[in-house]
Amino acid sequence: MEKTAEYITSRQNPLVKLTASLAERKFREREGLFRFDGKKLFLEALDAGVPLFAVLLKESVADAILGAVGDRPAPAECRTALLPDALFDRISEEKAPEGVICVARRLDKFHKIITINKRPLFEEAFLPGQTLLVESVRDPGNLGTIIRSAAAFGVSQVVLSADCADLYHPRTLRAAMGTLFHTRVLVTAELTEAVEHLKKRGRVFAAALDESAAALGRVTLGAEDSVIVGNEGHGISEATLRAASATLYIPMAPGVESLNAGVAASILLWEFYRSR
Repeated sequence: MEKTAEYITSRQNPLVKLTASLAERKFREREGLFRFDGKKLFLEALDAGVPLFAVLLKESVADAILGAVGDRPAPAECRTALLPDALFDRISEEKAPEGVICVARRLDKFHKIITINKRPLFEEAFLPGQTLLVESVRDPGNLGTIIRSAAAFGVSQVVLSADCADLYHPRTLRAAMGTLFHTRVLVTAELTEAVEHLKKRGRVFAAALDESAAALGRVTLGAEDSVIVGNEGHGISEATLRAASATLYIPMAPGVESLNAGVAASILLWEFYRSR
């Protein structure tokens, strides 16, 4: 990947304004683009073949960033621009900018993120294997952590209810640490329909504490079983609980009410991974 001659010095430049605007969801949705900052995410995106629209480099560290890229090719039609340090720092979302900001096309065009609105599409979209379902997790950091854990513990796909945090929120992307570029994510407004579909091939456990819940670690999990985690404050909805095959809980020391959603999902996913 070579340094381009394009050099931008004005905050009013259309590419700079576009990049800055992508901090807001309404502009991400309108433009069909999202942004992410930092060298690690940049290299992960190149390795995954993410459709990059533009790469903005901080002038003082551009050579070092491009040196880290090595012989990785730049995506077709990707613009590369140099920005003076002061201008770059103004639009960076990092406290200590590493020197690269990427603008990419949404991953639903990359066939990694699929929105499902009709029941028959579940048959086409779901891969075999264990699945994580996520209902109404609103914190982008929690959602990113959950996706990272799902990738680490090898579930086939992650299914999100449509009211979860934005996948393209900068905090989601930072917490996921590049795993979003490799993970199959399905988004649906019909989570209970997804549960019913998954029950055709295995059990779907809801992470909830009720009188019939089994302790995690005391249940033999299968290769086609799935698990649901819910909202940070309210847990899993009654409709989704009713649709689930059974409930599981994570045993904890007395006096502790609950775990952070990202931590709870990670523990559950580890147990599913161990079962394989």
